[in-house]
Amino acid sequence: MPDWRLPLSDLDFGPEEMAAVQRVVQSRWLSLGPEVRAFEEEFAALQKAHHAIAVANATAGLHLAFLALKLEPGDEIIQPALNFVATANMTIAARATPVFADIVDVCEPTIDPGHVANLLTPRTRAVVVMHYGGNVGRMAELTELCRERRVALVEDACHALGVPYRDPSQRAPHGVMAGSIGDVSAFSFFANKNVATGEGGMVVTNRDDLAERVRLLRSHGMSSLSWDRHQGHASSYDVLLHGYNYRLDEIHAAIGRAQLAKVMRNNERRRRLLGAYHQGLRGLPGWAMPFADRIADSAGHLMVAVAPTPEVRNKAVAGLRHARIQTSLHYPCIPDFKAFAAWPGETVKLSREFTARAISLPLYPAMTETQVGDVCQALAGAL
Repeated sequence: MPDWRLPLSDLDFGPEEMAAVQRVVQSRWLSLGPEVRAFEEEFAALQKAHHAIAVANATAGLHLAFLALKLEPGDEIIQPALNFVATANMTIAARATPVFADIVDVCEPTIDPGHVANLLTPRTRAVVVMHYGGNVGRMAELTELCRERRVALVEDACHALGVPYRDPSQRAPHGVMAGSIGDVSAFSFFANKNVATGEGGMVVTNRDDLAERVRLLRSHGMSSLSWDRHQGHASSYDVLLHGYNYRLDEIHAAIGRAQLAKVMRNNERRRRLLGAYHQGLRGLPGWAMPFADRIADSAGHLMVAVAPTPEVRNKAVAGLRHARIQTSLHYPCIPDFKAFAAWPGETVKLSREFTARAISLPLYPAMTETQVGDVCQALAGAL
């Protein structure tokens, strides 16, 4: 493993997380219980949402969201070609068909509502929007479109915890938190996320019917949980649906609670670092920074720069690696994976262009503006 001078991401862990783990160990209850329920309540309060349901990870959350929508084989889910593969994989797992839509632009790499409108068919049951890098997609247009066509709007909000949607047109709920706008959403607590527990996720919805099905499906369709029986609130259970073991455990929930208390402060720190990157990249000819004009409205999950050409991007990656600065790509284009050869995505040219030119740079709350300057200087030197 390379000895990175600057890693792509790093944890903001301290005594709060240590105390949270110790609290669970001392309680001697490890599976879904009071820490999970407290985490759900605190998360719902931040989201100003009716329901927050903790799950094993965001992939499980997406699967549960699709199952709660009662999809049938052959139903179509329109989704970004530019995304982590979990959404597409869970579409297949739910026996539905992925239909890949393009991004708006290389400087606005979220799903294009115009392309979505062209892809809608009588078989479309849902549209997925992914808030890329913590930047909220075009929710006003997507909300209107889905309402008119009576299809569900699912938010992949894994990058967008703690950010309100600001719609200048006032056509969508202004100031509502990302992940609380559509019918249902999924959040991730993977190790590089704004709230990091290692693994874990949350399903958020304001629809009572979807919340009821997600809660049942996450725990084998059982009518009561082990914690309920431990507390004496139930002595047996029925199985109401064919479900899964997608529960979150107490240790991850306790860490999540400690992390959630920091997220708004850390998001502000991330935004300041994005501003420093924006200044530092201005001297690089032909380079662009997606959402540079909306830093104030971002969760600041990713710092992405777009090179003028794929060749320049590859040269930059090699140069930064030589300087021991870690980079990544968010994300390869899903239709180009072998497993998705049956869904080629012929009309996602902008997504492929973005994938060929984009580079993710280090970004995490403990990073300093001086280190941002080091990255920009190393990038310029590599070119």
